[in-house]
Amino acid sequence: MGIAILAIGLVLIVEGLVYALAPSLVEDMLAALRALTLEQRRMIGLAALALGVALVWLAASLGVLGQAVCVGKILTAE
Repeated sequence: MGIAILAIGLVLIVEGLVYALAPSLVEDMLAALRALTLEQRRMIGLAALALGVALVWLAASLGVLGQAVCVGKILTAE
């Protein structure tokens, strides 16, 4: 559960930075997305999903998830 909360927090940090630092870029990206067909958007979404799964799998195989749990236990023990 802690890793899920960490992951959501990291996503919100990145999303917040994009909106705070480059709001006009967000508008441009939304306009570019509107120009794509539904099928193209679906393929981009599936590619992002596959990349995300591959990155999580890679992190897990490198032991990063276990390290994050250990760091979380150390930080909450104080």
